Amino acid sequence: MVVLQNIWWLLVLIGVMILIHELGHYWAARFFDVRVEAFSFGFGPRLFGFRKGETDFRFSLILFGGYVKMAGEQPGEETSDPRSFSAKPRWQRLIIAFAGPAMNIILAVGLMTGLFMYEFPKLANFNAPSTIGYIQKDSPAEKAGLQVGDRIVQIDDQRDPLWEDVMIKEASNAKRPLLVSVDRNGARVDATVTPNQDEKTGLGVSGWDEQNEVQIGGILAGMDAEKVGLKRGDVLLTLNGQPIRSIFKLHEVIRASEGKPVAVEYLRDGQRSTVSVRPAYNDTEKRWMIGVQLERRVIVTKLTFPEALTESVRRNVKGASLIYQFLRGIVERRMSPKSLEGPIRIAQLSGEAAREGAAAFISLMAMVSLNLAIFNLLPIPILDGGMILMLAIEIFMRRDLSMQVKESVLKVGMVFLMVVVVFVLYNDISKMLPG
Repeated sequence: MVVLQNIWWLLVLIGVMILIHELGHYWAARFFDVRVEAFSFGFGPRLFGFRKGETDFRFSLILFGGYVKMAGEQPGEETSDPRSFSAKPRWQRLIIAFAGPAMNIILAVGLMTGLFMYEFPKLANFNAPSTIGYIQKDSPAEKAGLQVGDRIVQIDDQRDPLWEDVMIKEASNAKRPLLVSVDRNGARVDATVTPNQDEKTGLGVSGWDEQNEVQIGGILAGMDAEKVGLKRGDVLLTLNGQPIRSIFKLHEVIRASEGKPVAVEYLRDGQRSTVSVRPAYNDTEKRWMIGVQLERRVIVTKLTFPEALTESVRRNVKGASLIYQFLRGIVERRMSPKSLEGPIRIAQLSGEAAREGAAAFISLMAMVSLNLAIFNLLPIPILDGGMILMLAIEIFMRRDLSMQVKESVLKVGMVFLMVVVVFVLYNDISKMLPG
């Protein structure tokens, strides 16, 4: 049942992506009076549809994708028709090619803007200085000499970074030294951190976490936390006298207790209280637990339209930067392509987000839309980016590339795209298998 739900929500997700993307090409083509022969949702044989004017709007057999078929679009299809794609000026063809990814970018910004106007959850330390709240033992951060309480004032070439900036630098620089400068009790300390590469995701990991307030997001029935009266929303202050500034620190203290009672100091409605909680060993999780689900303290508010639009643009720019740095890391062989997600994994994420709620699903849709736009803009033949690149070359040369070159490039692009599809499918399946 869960698998069917995941497939359904994947179809909803990619359905919106395809419709918006192809509408961009379609509207741009109509604006420049290009004859559109078909608007297809899916690839392969036509299943059903309708004809409006000169365009066949259809559903095809393979639903994972779509296309707009314009007269004279493909190499070898050039005609004398003045309304064909090839007959239009190169700058118009370039705009038509760019319109699809542009619509996906607009969709990502629009979805996040609407979401933030309805609900804007922000961490209690939102926009606060990047202060280290936890350092894992034997991690790159510890080996570099960093300490809890250090405030990061510069990482690589970026000054006064927010923690999300730190995470982007960390994730996209596996096995590459990062220069980190921190403020420690008023003194500047310089260090070099070389993130390890996570075997599962291929992303960089330094073994540090941001200083933040940790609160209880849920209580597990029957465990000691419920018995002693801890509640959802309680802010955890200390465990056995040790300040809790990170979820990882709490796990570390509970693990070290080995089942002995721990003193939990918490804040509720402005009042501090302390209770003793006895951890229980969970055979499934293979760790000691006190029976609480943890989350960073979040404040939920709403933004006005200008504020929501500004924040949406900022987050999408950050997201695009992370994608670019990740792709650059793969090309430079600093990062593993294992972290690429294929349709199977996206189906799982779609189902999980839909079950979590509308906000989570809309957030995922915005992220996938941005990823689709950037992927399509890559200078790979057969993708929009490949067509844009060839048109840019022709504009620079002031003449058309030969038919032989265009056909060869198209074949190479098709082979490359098929290799990518096979790889991400294999990658998704391998992540699901044990070991």
